[in-house]
Amino acid sequence: MGQISLSDFRGHWVLLFSHPADFTPVCTSEFVSLSRAHDKFKSLDCQLIAISVDSLYAHLGWIRAIRDHFGVTVAFPIVEDPSLVIGRAYGMISDSAPDAATMRSSFFVDPDGIIRATLCYPATIGRSVEEMLRVLAALQRVDQDDAVVPEGWHPGDQVLLPPSADQDSVLTSTDEDCWFHRFKPDSGTAKKR
Repeated sequence: MGQISLSDFRGHWVLLFSHPADFTPVCTSEFVSLSRAHDKFKSLDCQLIAISVDSLYAHLGWIRAIRDHFGVTVAFPIVEDPSLVIGRAYGMISDSAPDAATMRSSFFVDPDGIIRATLCYPATIGRSVEEMLRVLAALQRVDQDDAVVPEGWHPGDQVLLPPSADQDSVLTSTDEDCWFHRFKPDSGTAKKR
């Protein structure tokens, strides 16, 4: 897909994620699922960008094998990093790693180019695409107004109000027994799954 730079995507969300190696079972399962969910990420204004230490030609052979065997087209860029410069700069390669395979790192980058969340799994455990979508939607939701999201939140679920941060407000409040854990209906515009 040619050369790219993260700055090319300013103004949009980016999910930059590493995978240990092409032609591996866990990575293949992730790429098939991410390809099938590509339109969901696009609907959240998010560009998927993969990165690994494998070469361009390994990437090309692998995405062709994925297309031919699973019937899905990988429609997002896969960055080659054979020199490990990007992987080391982003901490994707463990200092104690016996080889150059990256961990399963995911970086959620906001439209201003700020990394807002990271997830990291070992090479042996695949990521949940649904969780990646949920984290992205949650980040977008909390940016909309004065709300935070609870455990397991999905678009359309109730959100939480941030608690008061000063002692007088807390001690004089008679409205809430549980002033630090107050739900409200979600009036935000985050898209439903």
